[in-house]
This record gives sequence, structure tokens and C-alpha cells, in this order.
Amino acid sequence: QVQLVESGGGVVQAGGSLRLSCVASGRTFSNYCMAWFRQAPGKEREFVAGISWVGGSTYYADSVKGRFTISRDNAKNTVYLQMNSLKPEDTAVYYCAAPRPFFNSNDPADFNSWGQGTQVTVSS
Repeated sequence: QVQLVESGGGVVQAGGSLRLSCVASGRTFSNYCMAWFRQAPGKEREFVAGISWVGGSTYYADSVKGRFTISRDNAKNTVYLQMNSLKPEDTAVYYCAAPRPFFNSNDPADFNSWGQGTQVTVSS
């Protein structure tokens, strides 16, 4: 497993932007696809965005396409989530996660490494 620590959450007004970061340690970061998930109160954890191990492919939930951008810097062992045009319905705890090496998925059940989460609150 890889250890993950997120940062960058906060409170922002609707239409604003935030950038989340997730630093990984403990394994070869470039061997892992990475993903961001979120969980709002009373709701199941849902996939937000994913990126392949060298960053050549990215994937997004329909609800965030065109507003969020996932990227990674393998030299810094870091994955980012740039969130623009934020909406109140984006309010949630955001988690970065990694599955087993060289495996790509958007199903939370396939991910065995999770960060502690960072709260994002979007006010209307």
C-alpha cells in the first residue's frame, strides 16, 4: 500500500476555485493510477476523477467534466485536483486513493490506499 496525505480543502463561494493536493509515500508512485473520490453527508462515496500512472489518460465523472482537472507530478509524488466553477453540490469530503499497481478503476472497492480526506465546502 501507499500512504496518502491530502491538503487544500476549504470554504469557497459558488463559482470559485480550489486546488487539492495529495502527496504519496511508501511505494513507487509512478506505478499507480490515482483517483479522487468524494463523499457528501448521507451519500455514498463517488468517483470524481482518475489519472493513469504516467498521466497520459484522465477520466472524469460527468458531474465535474469541464470544471475539474486532475494532474500528477511523478517527480514530486503528488496528484492534484484543480476545481473551478465550484457549485454547492460539490460540497463533500474529498479523498485521494490508489488501487494496486498498474491497475485502473473507478470503483472504490478496487482501491486499497486512501488518504484521510479534506473537506470542501461551497457556499451559495
